[in-house]
Amino acid sequence: MRQATICPRGIARNLRSTSVSVQRRSLATPTSLPDKDCASITPPYPKLQKNLAVVRRLLGNRPLTLAEKILYSHVYEPEETLANGGIKRGETYLQLSPERVAMQDASAQMALLQFMSAGMSRCAVPASIHCDHLIQAAEGAEKDLQRSIVTNQEVFDFLESAGRKYGIEFWKPGSGIIHQIVLENYAAPGMLMLGTDSHTPNAGGLGMLAIGVGGADAVDALTGTPWELKAPKIIGIHLTGQMNGWTTPKDLILHVAGKLTVRGGTGAILEYFGPGVFNQSCTGLATVANMGAEVGATTSTFPYTPRMRAYLQATGRAPVAQAADKAAAKGYLAPDDGAEYDELIQINLSELEPTINGPFTPDLSTPLSKFGGFIQEQGWKDELSAALIGSCTNSSYEDMTSVADLARQANKAGLKTKVPFLCTPGSEQIRATIERDQVTSELESVGATVLANACGPCIGQWKREDKQGEENAILTSFNRNFKSRNDGNRLTMNFLASPTVVTAMAFSGKLSFNPMTDSIPLPSGESFRFSPPRGQDLPKAGFTPGETRYYPSPMPAPQPETEVIIRPDSQRLEILQPFASYFGEGSGNQRGLELPPLKVLMRVRGKCTTDHISAAGPWLKYKGHLTNISENLLITAVNDEGGEVNVAFDHEHAASESETDTIPAVAKRFKARNQPWALVVDDNYGEGSAREHAALQPRFYGCAAIVARSFARIHETNLKKQGILPLWFVDKKDYNRIGSGDVIETFGLADLLQGKADAAIYLRVTPRSGEQFEIPVRHTMSTDQLKWLRAGSALNHIRAQITANAS
Repeated sequence: MRQATICPRGIARNLRSTSVSVQRRSLATPTSLPDKDCASITPPYPKLQKNLAVVRRLLGNRPLTLAEKILYSHVYEPEETLANGGIKRGETYLQLSPERVAMQDASAQMALLQFMSAGMSRCAVPASIHCDHLIQAAEGAEKDLQRSIVTNQEVFDFLESAGRKYGIEFWKPGSGIIHQIVLENYAAPGMLMLGTDSHTPNAGGLGMLAIGVGGADAVDALTGTPWELKAPKIIGIHLTGQMNGWTTPKDLILHVAGKLTVRGGTGAILEYFGPGVFNQSCTGLATVANMGAEVGATTSTFPYTPRMRAYLQATGRAPVAQAADKAAAKGYLAPDDGAEYDELIQINLSELEPTINGPFTPDLSTPLSKFGGFIQEQGWKDELSAALIGSCTNSSYEDMTSVADLARQANKAGLKTKVPFLCTPGSEQIRATIERDQVTSELESVGATVLANACGPCIGQWKREDKQGEENAILTSFNRNFKSRNDGNRLTMNFLASPTVVTAMAFSGKLSFNPMTDSIPLPSGESFRFSPPRGQDLPKAGFTPGETRYYPSPMPAPQPETEVIIRPDSQRLEILQPFASYFGEGSGNQRGLELPPLKVLMRVRGKCTTDHISAAGPWLKYKGHLTNISENLLITAVNDEGGEVNVAFDHEHAASESETDTIPAVAKRFKARNQPWALVVDDNYGEGSAREHAALQPRFYGCAAIVARSFARIHETNLKKQGILPLWFVDKKDYNRIGSGDVIETFGLADLLQGKADAAIYLRVTPRSGEQFEIPVRHTMSTDQLKWLRAGSALNHIRAQITANAS
């Protein structure tokens, strides 16, 4: 543990030093929107502080970090759940009571299908549905939106009817991206919320804990079941100095990603503090929190600041700001003096420069001043094929006015962008406000195409006609850049940067262009050089809501008579059937409380994200139909036995079948034979998106266990929720000892299921050829998670509890 002394403005001393910096924007004094009804979005601060006092006493009144205060104040019945001996970060499982759930349209389908099967008549906590993932970018905002509504009408009707039946706020297509809408409408300092998207932590920009989860985790909160989380470790990031010139909050998180890597934040909360925090806008902090997901962090948070207060007031939530002020005065919204962190990082924002990350991974970090040399060293073309700004990560008013400043400069010099320049507003409120303030027209005047208020190219919803099958480079202000993610082309290299760097490079068309130092030649023979961009974090004339027809009625009452719309012949939606347990009567398992013998389907090589396990893009249309979407299981994964993509071996194939086939095809063969199976996988398996389909699909085909060198947090939890046992190699070298067609059997699991908490588990491996051998493995299953496994899934267990309580 490292201890920090927290001074009045969050200044820490005696920290490990590293240099970094963030840019300060001008602070406007806007006219606020009318106050919203804040009854359901104001955290119950007195109740939370009372709960926290109980936890403090149980922990011996030790100093707490901010993240601990928020998390522990939401512990369910602390006297009971912490009776066995306090909290040990990284080990203790916490039972928590989140205050809100937000769901995007792609993941909401499966979340709601699971919630419906629980048999509840209404949600236990406020919830919202956001239509943003199913809108494909092709021609421009209006045409794209209308086409996508027609294409996805069946899904939108389902979501709207489910929202009406259960009292869930339904944000229509065109309203904007879930994370921007949550920040503008629901986020509040000190709140704990869950969202069915890995970038839910975006809301941490308002000093709260917003955690990305799978749909089954969301069902916990929606049914009032305590939600379980292993107490995260806390990484403290102390910010000093002040950003200058071209540096932005995006550069801070790109730098942090380079330091921590895609695994460095796993199982931890990133808690930023120090005087440098107070120089940042609320939306700038949201950008930083958003991309904490790229280092595997559970979430990110910041102490309450005056600029958070200003943002709450500007977005019609003055009552929330007033309540937060009172809570902050009592010390709830900042870390305690002397709080201890598991790791401390110090960053001097005055020394940070713009940074570009990529390609193919968000943690390959290069300072802008060295990026041209990096391109040359790799032998890549010094050529940019497209520039894209916006998305949930960088679509705030501050971002848009900053890039508009560059557009004005370029327009005055007679310049137009040299490559396609696509701009995605984050919400209808942002779209309407930047249109009113001439920001949109300034961007369009230099060649920008403004897309619909939706995720679009960031998640692969981009109907790109050019460069297919060609190696090319794009520059984006997005958060993720895995292969094939944006346009379906594995050869497209996506480099992540701030919106201002992306915009400036669009006028040059070259990857080596450094807008801080380089000039662009003009037809007159003169040269043009950008001045550092300036933007406003809040509009002087206040925000305008735009088209309110996209918005829901606040806090709608459930209408239980509503019929949830699912067509019997639908290829988009399918009623979920419960997964059968591998244990007990009717399971056919002769091994009692050990898993049945499992055939190894394949050994997966290297990076395998949830994009590899369950691809997005054109497959998004099947998010509510488990049978159909399972056809994409692991189709971009690499088989370590041969190195081919989407190839699996069937060593017991029938005479009419081939020995090799696609991975989903072989998985279907196993299912048809009633052969339960397992996967052997590499490090950080399941990194990236929170999509629970990456757990549902293997379970649907009969996967019972996955043995990994290591797992990403959200995905491991999703596997547990669906009744798949995740096991970790004790010795990572054992990964290479197990191959396709081998049979593995668990030993020690029965002891664990019967309550022996310290039971050791090992696997007996029967190779296709050679002698049997045994290898030790470890698990991270809690007492409740073992109940899910025994029941066949968490939902089976919840349903049984609800039925028992009702009888």
